[in-house]
Amino acid sequence: MVKELSKPKTTPHTEKVVETISGIPLKPVYTKNDLPDWSYDRELADPGQFPYTRGIHENMYRGKVWTMRQFAGYGGPEETNARFKYLLSQGQTGLSTAFDLPTLMGYDSDSPKSQGEVGVCGVAVDSLEDVEILYKDLPLDQVSTSMTINGPAVIIYAMFLANARKRGFDLKKLNGTLQNDIFKEYIAQKTYLLPPRPAVKLIQDMMVFATSEVPRWNTISVSGYHIREAGATAVQELAFTLADGFAYVDYGLEAGLKLDDFVPRLSFFFNAHIDFFEEIAKYRAARRIWAKRMRNKYGSTDERTLKLRFHTQTAGCSLTAPQPENNIVRTAIEALAGVLGGTQSLHTNSMDEVLGLPTEKAAHIALRTQQIIAYETGVASVVDPLAGSYYVEWLTDEMERQAEVYFQKIEEIGGVMAGIEKGFFMKEIADAAYRFQQKLDTKDRIFVGLNAFTESAPGAKIEILKIGSQYEIRQKQRILDVRARRDNAKVENTLTHLKTVMRENKNSFPAILDAVSEYATLQEICDAMREVWGAYRETAVL
Repeated sequence: MVKELSKPKTTPHTEKVVETISGIPLKPVYTKNDLPDWSYDRELADPGQFPYTRGIHENMYRGKVWTMRQFAGYGGPEETNARFKYLLSQGQTGLSTAFDLPTLMGYDSDSPKSQGEVGVCGVAVDSLEDVEILYKDLPLDQVSTSMTINGPAVIIYAMFLANARKRGFDLKKLNGTLQNDIFKEYIAQKTYLLPPRPAVKLIQDMMVFATSEVPRWNTISVSGYHIREAGATAVQELAFTLADGFAYVDYGLEAGLKLDDFVPRLSFFFNAHIDFFEEIAKYRAARRIWAKRMRNKYGSTDERTLKLRFHTQTAGCSLTAPQPENNIVRTAIEALAGVLGGTQSLHTNSMDEVLGLPTEKAAHIALRTQQIIAYETGVASVVDPLAGSYYVEWLTDEMERQAEVYFQKIEEIGGVMAGIEKGFFMKEIADAAYRFQQKLDTKDRIFVGLNAFTESAPGAKIEILKIGSQYEIRQKQRILDVRARRDNAKVENTLTHLKTVMRENKNSFPAILDAVSEYATLQEICDAMREVWGAYRETAVL
């Protein structure tokens, strides 16, 4: 039995206020009068031309279709390796790795704190041996590899490089992305290890190493995705993400890097929520803001520095547990927004992710969604086909205007680091999430199957991927075996050296690479870091 949607109450003298999902009020129609001082050359320009509103490449998807990724990771490295091979066989063009919670928090699988969580929300990685299994037989020099990890990101990255080097790959030919965005951890996702300032020092060390030794690797994927998932509006996602990006630029310069040597290896990671046009406007505004700031403030004329490159993932927070098949439709619309907004790579969520890890069937449908958009719809045939729309151009301008207001606020409180320490970002997001929940509760914002068009009878059951305890048992045994086989004296020496390097404020990345190469475990290295710099405890902000 389906309940009818209750209509908003109106009178002849009142009209319901219509807003974007982020609360931007909308008029019924937009005309040239909404763009009174608008200039094609200044605000838009041709695709591939400054300020890149229309896209960073002249021919966009006519030249190369976006990289199709599916987030993969569950159980142990064996299972994730098999999922990688399956997805590549089905036409996926890039690897994207999810790690379990103990790995994200810097604990080995046999830690008491890991009990019950090993392999549950991603793949468990304890040592170099796990990484060797995880990427076994995969052509690391032919596919782009993304790793979604932040607190211990430099350690996992060192394991990846140690494995690649052991297999004979030229590090200078490796292509991929390390998320490694610690700011958004303090702001939104909360999988941090260390206080903010030493955590940034680790990132600086890795950036210096990778800029020289792994020049094709994206050293940071500045992530708005998790900021949005925590409840931020589209404008907050845009502003906070770019502010984080500007801060990383400043820290790279502080570490002695030259602007045009490292900024081209910063990439971005945005959410694709369900408000179709708002998302498209957000991506267009992001490119324009970044280009203007890199040229006008930082003085770059290098196109690689001016061009904002980004990955998109459809919104997990827009998916509903009731009527999960509806999520296929939501994901398709969100993916289309990412494509029309000019993304460089795309992940489409599976319909069952609100219930558990994706099943193989659900991941298959999500990948096919991308392929249908790419090869059947015709949207890849013309670059930025929405350009010139009065509404899209007005909304792009409005997103930029509101983001600039936030940039001013962040500057006034002392920058991103100060904003984290004072709780500014967290309070802004919490307030936005509360306002949105109020709209759901009052049905001012409708989500089909959740607060309207609900069904009293349960729908058809869908398969859910279950993660059993066998993965935890296997991981515990493997880590015991690794500790028994390795040269423990060498491991201890590398950890002692790492602590010395950190205390002396030297570049820690070569020492981390040495430690993982001797099969020091993730937690052993993280514990060394916590011993030197301390663990971080967030101050609650109300």
